[in-house]
Amino acid sequence: MRLAAFTKNGVNPNYQAFFRGVERAAAHQDARATWHVPATPDDPAQQIALLDAVVAERPDAIIFAPADDARLEAPVAQAIARGIPFIGFVNRMAGDFVTFIGADDVAMGRTIAGVIVDALGGAGDVVLVEGPDTAPTSRDRGRGFRETLARHPGIRVLGTAPGRYLREPGRTAMQALLAQHPRIDGVICTNDLMALGALDALDAAGRHALVVGNNGTIEAAGQIAAGRLLASMDYDGQRMGAVAAMAALRHLRGQPVPREILLPAIPITRANHAAWLVPIDQRPLPLWADIVPE
Repeated sequence: MRLAAFTKNGVNPNYQAFFRGVERAAAHQDARATWHVPATPDDPAQQIALLDAVVAERPDAIIFAPADDARLEAPVAQAIARGIPFIGFVNRMAGDFVTFIGADDVAMGRTIAGVIVDALGGAGDVVLVEGPDTAPTSRDRGRGFRETLARHPGIRVLGTAPGRYLREPGRTAMQALLAQHPRIDGVICTNDLMALGALDALDAAGRHALVVGNNGTIEAAGQIAAGRLLASMDYDGQRMGAVAAMAALRHLRGQPVPREILLPAIPITRANHAAWLVPIDQRPLPLWADIVPE
């Protein structure tokens, strides 16, 4: 059986880990996986062209994260109408998907915002570096950030800037915020790449602020260990990819698959970061029964 996995880009470490999980879980069940990413990160037009080309090759199933959930809705519906089952992950979108694998992104946003509020003692000036509005994860995490911050009158949100879920745009976004605000106590970033970019900008400006990210990448865990990054949220790409591949293969074999599988996401801090420093290929694959109890 051949599984075709689509991610928004190939530069985000969490998407790299995701495909490695797909690949490892597929090989474990004598299946094969291919990875398809736009040449320009997060480009929906390129992703649509890739999808059309892959659908013409008739893979057994497609594992899919849209670059833009609205623009990809019609092309995905056309592919599903041709009888190809779709497994959704990370970014929700409309469509007759077999299942969706992800996490509660609103809850993730609430939790990581709570970590920085606690670290600031409930008072301080913060900024947000956010992903694109085309990404449901960014929209949902941003909602979670704001829900938590609104409950703490001692926290003032100075502003927000778009970091496009990438390190260099994250650095540029943080540079703009630093230029606008002489004092920033905390920075909440929608993913780890932007958090690393924010740290780059702070270092270059000779300024300091508490920074949090999301996704639990190995590099972020390393920066937590070094004391540069306050915290991140677990969003285990390899586990998510492995579960997506398992779900696809179970469906193809006529076995039951729930319509939604939400993996737990927990904060990563200096107290527990060591587990996220383990290389992806050295982490065990999850067992289906542990993820989806009978």
